[in-house]
Amino acid sequence: MTRTYGATETDPGEKFKDSQFLVFMNRILAFTVAGLYCALTKQPRHGAAMYKYSFASLSNILSSWCQYEALKYISFPTQVLAKASKVIPVMMMGKLVSHKSYEYWEYLTAALISVGVSMFLLSSAPNRHVSTVTTFSGVVLLAGYIVFDSFTSNWQDALFTYKMSPVQMMFGVNVFSCLFTVGSLLEQGALLESVHFMARHSEFTAHAVLLSVCSACGQLFIFYTINQFGAAVFTIIMTLRQAFAILLSCLIYGHAVTVVGGLGVAVVFMALFLRVYARSRMKKRSKKLPPGETPVQKV
Repeated sequence: MTRTYGATETDPGEKFKDSQFLVFMNRILAFTVAGLYCALTKQPRHGAAMYKYSFASLSNILSSWCQYEALKYISFPTQVLAKASKVIPVMMMGKLVSHKSYEYWEYLTAALISVGVSMFLLSSAPNRHVSTVTTFSGVVLLAGYIVFDSFTSNWQDALFTYKMSPVQMMFGVNVFSCLFTVGSLLEQGALLESVHFMARHSEFTAHAVLLSVCSACGQLFIFYTINQFGAAVFTIIMTLRQAFAILLSCLIYGHAVTVVGGLGVAVVFMALFLRVYARSRMKKRSKKLPPGETPVQKV
């Protein structure tokens, strides 16, 4: 959206400004790919009612809107703390949506990961001192983002109890995402204008398709992770991704890591070690149970 298309010596060109159309492109391609895959390959028997996918789709759209709008009204440290602390809200939403139970060490390690990632991101970001003031509106929008985002992954996790495949989940969610976004585009009169822009600039069309392909591939990994490991683990992975991206940048480009940042990395690795250790202890304990006693199922 920052790129100028069609620029010549006499024409300054134009920029594409409708991000909602790009979202629609992402969703329509993901819907098409998932639909073709489901039609051409054998999939598990579908047991979930179609309307249930609309909840995940709508909450995902609302979380994205709240996230982007909140950036206008909150400071950089607030952004970092909110994104790094999503694990606990996701676990709490899991108890509400799916009645999941978590061990005390899972809450402890989630909190440690949030603290460690926050320390590292706040100390390593070059523009951490240049930020807007956090307002009440920004806090409300940020809270909405966390709630809707936590609901989305947990609702998708709950839908997987119907024994569907990640591709079926991708198809169902994107059906409603396409309907919601195209309805909004038609209401605003932006759909035809965006299509005309694509017709005028073939380079933009290629870029939009490439973006949509990458988005569709990303969705497959997201749904597979939620299906195999659950919403909480998926959120931990996404939280750690932010820290590892900056850490990798520091290593590649030689940026210095502060003492606080290094301490934050140490806290994260300690939390991950504790998580692996506690889980292995639980597995060993379940194997030692008497033959007639069944272990409590861990979700």
